[in-house]
Amino acid sequence: MSNATEPRVWLHVGLGSFHRAHQALYLHMLRETGDTQWSLAGGNVRPDMAETINALVEQQGEYTLETISPANEHNYIRITSIKEVIPFEPGVKPLIAKAADPQTKIISFTVTEAGYYLDPKNVLDTAATDIASDLAAVKSGKAGTTIYGALAVMLKARMTQNGGPVTLLCCDNLRHNGDRSRSGLVQFIKALGDNELLAWVEKNTTSPNDMVDRITPRPAPDVAERVLAATGKVDKAAVMGESFLQWVIEENFIAGRPAWEKVGVEMVKSVAAYEEAKIRLLNATHSCIAWAGTLVGYLYIHEGTHDPVIRKFAYDYVTDDVIPVLSPCPLNLENYRDVVLDRFGNPAIRDTNQRVAMDGFSKIPGFIAPTFRERLARNESIDSVSMLPALFLAYLERWHKGQIAYEYQDQAMDPAVAHAMCEAADPVAAFCADTVLWGELANDPRLVTAIRTAYQRVDDFVKSH
Repeated sequence: MSNATEPRVWLHVGLGSFHRAHQALYLHMLRETGDTQWSLAGGNVRPDMAETINALVEQQGEYTLETISPANEHNYIRITSIKEVIPFEPGVKPLIAKAADPQTKIISFTVTEAGYYLDPKNVLDTAATDIASDLAAVKSGKAGTTIYGALAVMLKARMTQNGGPVTLLCCDNLRHNGDRSRSGLVQFIKALGDNELLAWVEKNTTSPNDMVDRITPRPAPDVAERVLAATGKVDKAAVMGESFLQWVIEENFIAGRPAWEKVGVEMVKSVAAYEEAKIRLLNATHSCIAWAGTLVGYLYIHEGTHDPVIRKFAYDYVTDDVIPVLSPCPLNLENYRDVVLDRFGNPAIRDTNQRVAMDGFSKIPGFIAPTFRERLARNESIDSVSMLPALFLAYLERWHKGQIAYEYQDQAMDPAVAHAMCEAADPVAAFCADTVLWGELANDPRLVTAIRTAYQRVDDFVKSH
């Protein structure tokens, strides 16, 4: 994979729970085999997570991962693969310096699917406030606060300092995540007008697609308590996740990579079939359960999964509308569906509806609308898949009225547009007319009819609970 003599750094942007329960674990497992050539460095481009970052600095990058199986088996592992925690500072100079270092061979990132500001056709929303302010910042010689504004400055420094080729590895739940994050970056650099940087990026970087999977809720206070009881360690950066773990990566690294295949990572030519199955069977179903559960007063994913009506919404969506359009597939989709529902039903994970319900304005176009397009292209029913956006619309109306029991977060949503949609004389028609959500399907009479019927089913469901 790489020259066995020199140490190699994998730099990660976004030291949240998911990275620490997933990618950092894989490198930890590899290092435990005796292959210690690669280590992780990581930091954030925004000042959030200050407490966690401070805790990681105090603990020299070490923390405990708790995993819990559907059978309620608890395991604890001390993760030691992050060798450098880079504290946040305005301008992120230490992060830029690490990105420019010739020893850094991979720059990966987890910024959530909404952090890429791409429409369904992969066009970067340069009018978005965050992107527009980042373009202005970078043009004036400062780092931005989006992944593009950060990467542009990091890669410029690497180019200027002759840091050499580097792989850019997106680890978010984004379909074709390597291709799409790269497209967003290229469009950002073009908008900067920096042709020299653009040429360098095109020649000296690659962006493999990959598929990541592990449910990782925000750590509740009792995680640290259980870690203390089980290990005797006070850990202010403990994380927890389910026992299930998967990572599928395309073999497209320009400057070497860790030997991940030794610890269970699937290295493949194309992740397309895996990611499509995951996005539609897992991510979309997850959102369905979160929106439905919130509507009837549940706080946790497992509660909704054990509700027979909600479970049937999710099961029918996958069985009736998704499996037919994804078949044939290298995965057993019926089995995958059942495993996913078992995972969601794990009460020990205590994954919140709040976490999973967020970012509906990017999840509908990303996770759900493709099934509509494919079913309609085949002149097939969209009754079961229509339940998901209908649940989201009912959810949105609750949010509009201030009746959601928690704060709803949605980076892709324009609150004024969403409020106007809910106040319209015909909210279903207004919802189906939104091009951010539906692209070319907006206003399609078949869409409107199906979602109107589904919306009535949602109303009946809520009233009967």
